[in-house]
Amino acid sequence: MTGAIPEEHVRAAALQWLSEVTFDGTVPVTRDQLSNDFSVAGQRFPLVDAGRGIRRPAGWSTALSILTAVPKGSRGPVYDDAEGPDGYHRYKLRRDARGAAENQGLRVAMSRQTPLVWFKGLAPSVYQAIFPVYLMAEEDELSQFVVALTEEQRRLWPTESRFEENLRRYLLTTTRRRLHQPVFAFQVMQAYDTRCAVCSLGHRELLDAAHIIPDADEGGAAVVTNGLALCKIHHAAYDRNILGIRPDYTVEIHHRLLEEIDGPMLRYGLQEHHDRALMTIPRARAERPDPDRLRQRYATFRGA
Repeated sequence: MTGAIPEEHVRAAALQWLSEVTFDGTVPVTRDQLSNDFSVAGQRFPLVDAGRGIRRPAGWSTALSILTAVPKGSRGPVYDDAEGPDGYHRYKLRRDARGAAENQGLRVAMSRQTPLVWFKGLAPSVYQAIFPVYLMAEEDELSQFVVALTEEQRRLWPTESRFEENLRRYLLTTTRRRLHQPVFAFQVMQAYDTRCAVCSLGHRELLDAAHIIPDADEGGAAVVTNGLALCKIHHAAYDRNILGIRPDYTVEIHHRLLEEIDGPMLRYGLQEHHDRALMTIPRARAERPDPDRLRQRYATFRGA
């Protein structure tokens, strides 16, 4: 019986399970998985509650998870309205009568600094698992909690409300990266049917969502048209200018590798893709790689 297992042990097991299932938060998880796939002592233990955004299991003093859903028919997540000017995100309390116990579970988690999981909606019934997160303060007048999404945010939580500008900018950058990069990856994998653009490998755990223009550069927005689904070897080769992609979606391997002899991986994994078209591109034209971005990135490859 899960009731006989201390809640901190169940929480630790849940975090470990999520780490394995989502590859440390980089792969989405579905509501069906969260409701049915995790078990403790041989018993199914849902990580979310049907129709509720706060999961406080029966008999627990603290909450286990919080959830922000994407409504059916919505085109996708919108996170900016949950972000405060200080770089911390907010989570709304339940203000109906049934929410009192759940809200109290969040308050206890905040006072004890208990780690929670935040399931942020990517699409209806599909979530990005962000963990661990911590509640840092309650803004009662706004009916919301302040959420630290990273250990850095938790450590840097200020004793005063005003931030230095460089600290505020740092927090905004780190939280946006943690939130938006998985969204970018989810959208890119959907567009490419979870297959490598170069070789069509279809194992999600071996794929990355690569930027054409790096996200730190001007024009490096986290949008599908600036993305490519690449297996890890082709992603590394692309980032290191071993592999280039022309604006007409043709692969080019750097001349210095074409002359080498170094076993089947080099031959079949790289050399034989030279002058070949990408094997996988999005069916929707609006999601295909931006030729102007490819041209800019290809110029960098040619200059290497």
